[in-house]
Amino acid sequence: MMFRLRAVRALVLLVGFYLMGGVLLSAMAALDWLLVTRMLTARAAWLEGMVLTVTVLLAVAIVRGMFAFLRAGRLGPVPQAVAVTPQDQPELWEQVRAAAQATGERPPDELYLVAQVNAGVAEQNRLSGLLPGRRRMLLGLPLLAGLTVPQLRAVLAHEFGHYANLDTRLGGVTMRGREAVLHTVEVFREGSTRLHYAIGALYVGYARMFLRASQTVARQQEFAADQVAARHAGRDATAAALRVLPVLAAAHTHYFKTYAAMGGPLGALPPVGEVHGGFRRLLAARTGERLAELCAGQRRPRPHQYDSHPPTAERITLIEKLPAGDRAEGPADEPAALTLLHDPDRVFAELEACSLAQEAARLRRMSWDDLVMARALADAEGWSRPLPVAVARALRSSAYSADGAALRREVTAEGVANDQLPGLEEVLDAFDRGLLWMEVADRMPKPHQAARLIGPSARNFIRPRVFDGLAGMVHLRLAEAGHVTPDIAWSGQPGLVLPEAWEQDMDDALDAAVADTPDTAPLRALLAHHPACPHNCRSALRFPHLPSGRRVISCEPGQWSWRPGRVGWSRGTVQICGREPAAASSRPHARAPSPSSPRPE
Repeated sequence: MMFRLRAVRALVLLVGFYLMGGVLLSAMAALDWLLVTRMLTARAAWLEGMVLTVTVLLAVAIVRGMFAFLRAGRLGPVPQAVAVTPQDQPELWEQVRAAAQATGERPPDELYLVAQVNAGVAEQNRLSGLLPGRRRMLLGLPLLAGLTVPQLRAVLAHEFGHYANLDTRLGGVTMRGREAVLHTVEVFREGSTRLHYAIGALYVGYARMFLRASQTVARQQEFAADQVAARHAGRDATAAALRVLPVLAAAHTHYFKTYAAMGGPLGALPPVGEVHGGFRRLLAARTGERLAELCAGQRRPRPHQYDSHPPTAERITLIEKLPAGDRAEGPADEPAALTLLHDPDRVFAELEACSLAQEAARLRRMSWDDLVMARALADAEGWSRPLPVAVARALRSSAYSADGAALRREVTAEGVANDQLPGLEEVLDAFDRGLLWMEVADRMPKPHQAARLIGPSARNFIRPRVFDGLAGMVHLRLAEAGHVTPDIAWSGQPGLVLPEAWEQDMDDALDAAVADTPDTAPLRALLAHHPACPHNCRSALRFPHLPSGRRVISCEPGQWSWRPGRVGWSRGTVQICGREPAAASSRPHARAPSPSSPRPE
């Protein structure tokens, strides 16, 4: 009874939201009529004309808002989605129809697969749902990849539950009314004149009152939809779906940052169908605990003041209190919902074709291994370049002519070609001559905040940058000699695989080379075991096949968080090794955690 009263109150306020426009139009029409018929005088004609102009402009804004309210339920085109017919995917449509039937609702007329971790049902309705129309369902392909079939049943039943006669039809009308109110307010906020803002302020104030009044009704609708899902798919499957959805969202974000966008700075994309399709490979390679690590430590988004969704933990608690129901819980290894699709590779390729921008669709395609290798080497070249440039400047400034006059030929990163820069052995020779902390360190790029540092403070600040540059040169040397191989590492972080001896001793060797008293002997000993390619071995940068048992040198995307000797991902624009890389931006040095420890996002 209380729910019905609250729903009726919300419905009355919803009608008032629309009638407010009619009241304002009537008031302005009455004012204009009085000005024209009773108060029009020659002396104040300019003032009355200004008032008439303002009221007409206000009336246009109000009428625009009223039409926006009426058109809030219209279904527009879905540009970045794949339309699915019952003939194309009969098994998926069977699950959708079963969920609709379980809730007593009619199935959708259209089904679209989208790239987001989301699902929803929209309806071409009039009068905020009192007059229903064409129905459309949007279903995210990442959900199909990450949910089991029972969990997908729960999600589908929940979405149809919003339209079911759960307690009173007015509850569903209230839900659609909230969407219409928010859409109308957004139209006023997009207005370009102060009059739009003035009228919009009235609607915003009324909208807040309506949203507060309908908050309880909206949340009860969510709880009721959860109960419908539990009856159709099972209590445990519904609770499990609610638990896994935030994890899937975090994993999907991690996938796009780490894998799908890996070739962005290189002007390249993964193979056809893998921009979205690679997400299923990440899910297949990670257990539930490894997936949960992706969202561990993340701050939960602050709920909106008028969010209709109750806290997830509260929803799960209420679901677990429900009886088990008639549907028997399936085995723990239920098949993924993606198995409902016929030819999922084709579906992923179609979604990719319609979701990528035209500029992105024209980018070249590279295999996952090619992307890992190219990105790691490009980043290594970009980060290693400041060190040989600084060494070249130091060598030139310390060189003397035959008559003893000092040569002061400045060298910049932009003005030196790759073949004019010193190689790795020349850099180590300069370190052995004592030039590292006397000449080279002062020529390494540093932010202006550190320009006045001297002594140990200056060394501690610049040492990580020297370390990074030297590590990048080592990685390039090993790649040119064919001693590294890429590893996409779906279960961890993508990166390069180094020889076992380098993985064990490289960190200590680099630390010794950049110490206060540099000792390059350990690093030279490692280089002696893996000499450089005697010729121009650019072909070795592709796919050297190394024996198994070598650990992955992983990369932390977007954060430049290095472990000593490991190549990280760049934020800036870089190009494939063999071309000129873009200048790397300065960053604070931070050593990345080991692969076994949780990695911050």
